[in-house]
Amino acid sequence: MALTPDDVVHKEFQHVRFKDGFDPDEVDDFLDEIVIEWRKALEENAELKAKLAAYESGEKAAAPVASAPAAAAPISHEVTGSATATAGIIELAQRLHDEHVAEGEAKRQQLIADAQNEVERIRRDAEAKQREQSARLERERNTLEGRITELREFERDYRSKLRSLIEGQLRDLDQRAASTDSTPVSAIGL
Repeated sequence: MALTPDDVVHKEFQHVRFKDGFDPDEVDDFLDEIVIEWRKALEENAELKAKLAAYESGEKAAAPVASAPAAAAPISHEVTGSATATAGIIELAQRLHDEHVAEGEAKRQQLIADAQNEVERIRRDAEAKQREQSARLERERNTLEGRITELREFERDYRSKLRSLIEGQLRDLDQRAASTDSTPVSAIGL
């Protein structure tokens, strides 16, 4: 079965889910360009065949034996026209390929730039968080140092008061002991 431009135009592909593929609109546009070039090649081919047929029928009427160089000229022209159409299709395909490669390169560069921007943003956020944590820890340290100073002063005051109390108690005991030495035991009540 020969493939025709209409076969290309009406060909439908199944969509595959969850897999990488090509943009359907892009594929359709490319196939449309191929069909246009193909139709031109087919028209040119039909035209050349008609000319060849007219030439052969005219030559047959004029001379029963055709010379080889005369018959070769139209065929050569047909091959050249077909080659030109094929070259046009190849050139179009190459141009589309180059465009896709350039587009892919631009996309890659954009992804790299986006990733670098994201890295920079994350780094800035981390540094800001680190500065914030350091400042919070510094405030907590200052608060704790203040509390330690308060507790040391409290301890010093407490020790001083306790010492004064114990010394006062010892003085009282010494005074009682001195006063009991002169007082008879019966007077103390023992």
